[in-house]
Amino acid sequence: MRRPAVYIMACLLLGGICLGADAAEQPEGPSVMPSVGDMLNVIDKATTPQADTEATNWSGPIRLVIVFTALAILPSLLVMMTSFTRIVIVLAFVRRALTTQTIPPNIAIVGLALFLTLFTMAPTFSLINRDAIQPYLANQADMTTAGAAASRHIKDFMLRQTRQSDLALFVQMAKVGPVASPQELGMHVVVPSFIISEFRTAFEMGCVLFIPFLLMDLVLASVLLSAGMMMLPPMMISLPLKLMLFILVDGWSLLAKSLSLSFR
Repeated sequence: MRRPAVYIMACLLLGGICLGADAAEQPEGPSVMPSVGDMLNVIDKATTPQADTEATNWSGPIRLVIVFTALAILPSLLVMMTSFTRIVIVLAFVRRALTTQTIPPNIAIVGLALFLTLFTMAPTFSLINRDAIQPYLANQADMTTAGAAASRHIKDFMLRQTRQSDLALFVQMAKVGPVASPQELGMHVVVPSFIISEFRTAFEMGCVLFIPFLLMDLVLASVLLSAGMMMLPPMMISLPLKLMLFILVDGWSLLAKSLSLSFR
């Protein structure tokens, strides 16, 4: 995946895109995702010293360095801590199974994965907006409290997708003592467990999607071999047939539905 695509994804996720909805047009309620204006206000507030706390806060340049350092590592965090990883791997498997080489192109695969990520992460982003962003903008919570609330909701999402065996593996390697609940585990344990679980789930889904197309290639290769057409590449015949089959079963809709429903 190219670096510009990653930064585009980070900017869109950071802005909490609501498919064109403005902040003024959004209804009030806990299910509202953060708007672009809200995120810009958060950055502006985080980098601007407040009059009543200017004496106790860090200086302006230091605050700017911290905020922009966080923005620099944000693409990696958003790629590995959301549903994006599973979605983009499965889409890459589908393109490989169809043997269409670079069709759809990488930018289209990343774009579809991005908006499916926004769709699947909408409930989590809504909770972050309710418990972290809006209280911070309303001066009801400081940056530390808001960050803890946002981290808690992201951790809840990751733990729901993480396999118990993967979580236990990293807990054992980290030599973490007994905890009352997985929510008490640190991010250094939860994030790698989540990533490994996402890789395994994505590869399982990709293999299941790959099998029908592989069987079609094997059948066509056997037919061509029995017909004596050994010099004719089976891919030349199987490619249009696989595309027709994928279109007839409405493959993209089924794929988007399966990916969306695979997240708990």
